[in-house]
Amino acid sequence: MIEEYEKQRRNQLSQMRTITNYGMGVVFLCAGLLFLFYQQLGIDFGRTPSGLDIIIGIVFILYGAWRIYRGYKKNYFK
Repeated sequence: MIEEYEKQRRNQLSQMRTITNYGMGVVFLCAGLLFLFYQQLGIDFGRTPSGLDIIIGIVFILYGAWRIYRGYKKNYFK
């Protein structure tokens, strides 16, 4: 009985973490794309684009991709 409950609980936690990883991955990907292409999109932050914007954009895209991959792998309880 307790084993069933634990298995169900782990399954629920795994699903929650997967949804969270997919959602946050998409948010970070969009933020990275915004940092890279805000000037082409016509968004004005009141300053000129710099190299730091490109670095931050790339880091956000990589982190977002990693979060999506982590949600895909579902390697939470090993």
